[in-house]
Amino acid sequence: MTDAVNGAGWRPELVDDPDRLAGLRADPAVQVVDTIEQQRRDLARLLSAPPPEIADEPTRWYFYPWRRTLIHLLGPEAFQTLRTDRNRNKITVEEQRRLRRLSVGVAGLSVGHAIAHTLALEGSCGHIRLADFDEIELSNLNRIPGTVFDLGVNKAVVVARRIAELDPYLEVSIEPSGLALDSIDTFLDGLDIVIEECDSFDVKLALRDGARRHRLPVVMETSDRGLLDVERYDLEPDRPLFHGLLGDARPADLMGLSTHDKVPYVLRVLEPSELSAPMAASMAEVDESLNTWPQLGGDITLGAATVAAAVRKLGLGAPVPSGRVRVDLDSMLAKLADPPPAADADFSADLVVDPEPPPADPRAAVAHAARLAPSGGNTQPWTFTLGPGGLDIDLDPSQTSTLDVAFRGSHVAIGAALFNARIAAARHGLLGDVEIRPDGDRVASLRFGTGSDPELAGLYDAMLRRVSNRHFNEPTPLPERTADVLRAAAAAEDADVHLVTGRDRLHELAELLGESDRLRYLTEHLHREMMRELRWPGIDALDWGIDVRTLELDASDLAKLGVARRPDVMAVLAEQDLGRALGESTRDRVDAAAGLAVVSVAGSSPADYVRGGQAVERVWIEAERLGLAVHPMSPVFIFGVDDADYQELSPRYADRLRGLCRDFAGIVGLGERYVALVMRIGYAPSVSVRSRRLSADRTVRDALEAGSNL
Repeated sequence: MTDAVNGAGWRPELVDDPDRLAGLRADPAVQVVDTIEQQRRDLARLLSAPPPEIADEPTRWYFYPWRRTLIHLLGPEAFQTLRTDRNRNKITVEEQRRLRRLSVGVAGLSVGHAIAHTLALEGSCGHIRLADFDEIELSNLNRIPGTVFDLGVNKAVVVARRIAELDPYLEVSIEPSGLALDSIDTFLDGLDIVIEECDSFDVKLALRDGARRHRLPVVMETSDRGLLDVERYDLEPDRPLFHGLLGDARPADLMGLSTHDKVPYVLRVLEPSELSAPMAASMAEVDESLNTWPQLGGDITLGAATVAAAVRKLGLGAPVPSGRVRVDLDSMLAKLADPPPAADADFSADLVVDPEPPPADPRAAVAHAARLAPSGGNTQPWTFTLGPGGLDIDLDPSQTSTLDVAFRGSHVAIGAALFNARIAAARHGLLGDVEIRPDGDRVASLRFGTGSDPELAGLYDAMLRRVSNRHFNEPTPLPERTADVLRAAAAAEDADVHLVTGRDRLHELAELLGESDRLRYLTEHLHREMMRELRWPGIDALDWGIDVRTLELDASDLAKLGVARRPDVMAVLAEQDLGRALGESTRDRVDAAAGLAVVSVAGSSPADYVRGGQAVERVWIEAERLGLAVHPMSPVFIFGVDDADYQELSPRYADRLRGLCRDFAGIVGLGERYVALVMRIGYAPSVSVRSRRLSADRTVRDALEAGSNL
């Protein structure tokens, strides 16, 4: 088939001869459209920057003879990258590449025009083969998105021109003589999917019979109640044609039928009981008050969308069975109703900023202080047993998560609780011996005595006020003595502090910790556990977990968090290994920090982490006494020690987590030490709200009732 069909052809001409290009540009009868610099600027502005071989791809000139227009365009890869950028990530870049390998045939271009154009719009194939013998008539323009300039032009040519004006790099071939029984095999050769929208029932049957021989899926949309049919002859080569609705009818039996004679077959295919009332009534008027059955442009457009969706799924290998479905807009519109009321969080409810006041009884005050200790996700993984002789701190293994590898995070929390108890005991003159057990649920004990420690006692008020402050830091350098004060605090508890203040290293850590957050969101069980820990005021109880108000997010970031809560959204991002924005909050906060303080211990036993927890609390309190805001951070790898730990944390990302941990240790200078906690420190406004704790009634047992010898 030549391009000369209907006069000025239908395929744009690549102009790569300099003399011809100069002649066309000089011809006053030729319109020249050259927006190539704007196209290049738009390409350069893409957030997913194209590689140099695409960005620097040579441009091309195309001449559209039917428009007498010469146009300057990006090369094929750059053009596709820019034109389909807004498809991402409903259709990923890799999915677009796969779809561009598809060859789709569209037979029948009254309904098929909108379908072919939609496929081209979405970039859902690399080749479209069009077939229709008919020409555009004025009565077609209620449903065919052509114009009065197309009157008298072959329908296949009109569609081919429209696609060429959208994307000259999309391969198009046409059969302007339409399909006959003896040309079906030629039309089907090389196709991957067949879209059948013919008027002739003999061709409908013959096309399906050919698709069955060629093992091709057939998709058909019928514009009444959004009826979509899929016939998977690629998977079911013995499947009856038209789902068996036409029985044993053969193409030769249906040749040359008038519109009136087609009605019985149309009704059998469309199922009379399922027709819309207007369509069913119209069938009785065919050849009376109506020339043929009615079709609406909106219905055709809807059908194009449903066929395009089916083609995408078929082309990407998603499960699409044979069968039919109705996308009935009238039925859906009849179900319009108010949305159910949302369970909105109340961000003004019960704002708690002041610390929980301690009880008057000295022993109860010791248990109270222990309760106020920080824990990962504020999960409070402990139970306390209080008696005349002291306070036992037991591990509650039910209050854990995957991040708490081997209960190392819980042991850090218990160490912080033990340190708080020591401070309160010193303040009240009850300080006695401390015991840290290496194994078992009973992790630590403080025996009451008569001792005091003025240095510990002096931390009491600061300990009660200690709080997590997640506000952005102000860009103010730390005082020179900060490092000495924090290291001395850690050393007092047999630990160390690694303080990072250099902007370059902080930026490296910002990227690294942001990536850790991304992996946490994208790992299904880690995401589920994280969302369980986030508590929304007015919806959730706030005495456990992290009140989202303490995250100090603005309205935009809170709205994003509402989306990030959805596991299906995270699954889509994980499938494509995307989601850099999931680490944005952490990256920005670390980048703006005055410093990052990493508390480390020499070993990885439970007792080491308990001692590390005491150091964490002491360092935290001392930092606040210097006027600094402290934001605890728990990268996914924080308690990973060996390969099995990383595998447990995230099987998919185990290698990446191991690499992040190694890089983190190198930047911070950990050497062979183990991390107890990471703290972002700097200057920030006061907190908006303070995290709460489970009541003493729920976490503190009486020693006598518990059968303890305390």
